Amino acid sequence: MKINDLKRKRNAVIFAHNYVDGAIQDVADFVGDSLELAIKAKEVEASVIVCCGVSFMAETVKILSPDSVVLHPVPSAGCPMADMVTAEGIRKWRAGVPRAVVVAYVNTTAAVKAEVDICCTSSNAERVVRSIPADRRILFVPDRNLGANVIKATGREMELWPGCCPIHDRITPEMALAAKAAHPDALLVVHPECLPEVVAVADRALSTAGMVRFVNETAATEFIIGTEVGILHRMRRDNPGKVFHQLAPAPICPDMKLLTLESVVDALENMRHQVELPTGLMDAARAPIERMLML
Repeated sequence: MKINDLKRKRNAVIFAHNYVDGAIQDVADFVGDSLELAIKAKEVEASVIVCCGVSFMAETVKILSPDSVVLHPVPSAGCPMADMVTAEGIRKWRAGVPRAVVVAYVNTTAAVKAEVDICCTSSNAERVVRSIPADRRILFVPDRNLGANVIKATGREMELWPGCCPIHDRITPEMALAAKAAHPDALLVVHPECLPEVVAVADRALSTAGMVRFVNETAATEFIIGTEVGILHRMRRDNPGKVFHQLAPAPICPDMKLLTLESVVDALENMRHQVELPTGLMDAARAPIERMLML
């Protein structure tokens, strides 16, 4: 296959998020969620890393693997939630809140990460929040839904930035209940970027990596998956004897779907769309990610 020849020629590896097209997942060297991709970026030794995800993921890979050339095949594949918070907004909030701790979901730009104290992902957000001393005021950015679900789980008060994932935010309790009524034997597994009211009616609320592990390991054989539909490719491939249903209407991220196998080949063939970030910005943004990974 041409893509394998290009990988050997470039000493390249391909990272793919769980939401991208199944054809990309099938040729990737590693498929995972944001936390898994971040960890892998620190471990991998490759001249070139092709990051198949949205822009903040490609930036994070570059921050954690600065000596590698990082290619983002479709630079216009962004994240609306990441764009809902700015570095200037963080600085303005901090100005009036002494000794505050700003926790940033990894779904943020490098510029925002450079302004915060610690990052988190959907899989470790509760652990990160629990690690912060009780006398410190917390601002959680940018996902108000993930933050609200963390507040409910930990009992910790936080100020929530008014951002969200538009895809998960459109999932309603009515949609979830309708799916459960249509498939009464299925477990409903949703993402914690969903509204707390949706999480309340689900059987599990897990990161995409947590979802993958859960459906692989549990004895249950039928599931309703409440997150972006790209993850169903991996679940069905890894569990041919199990049944997976998506919500209706299907949660589809248009940015993730901009990435195609052809765009990956083009990026590798022409070394196109390299992620470039100033060294100082990368150093500042790396610190809160490293604090997260230490936990």
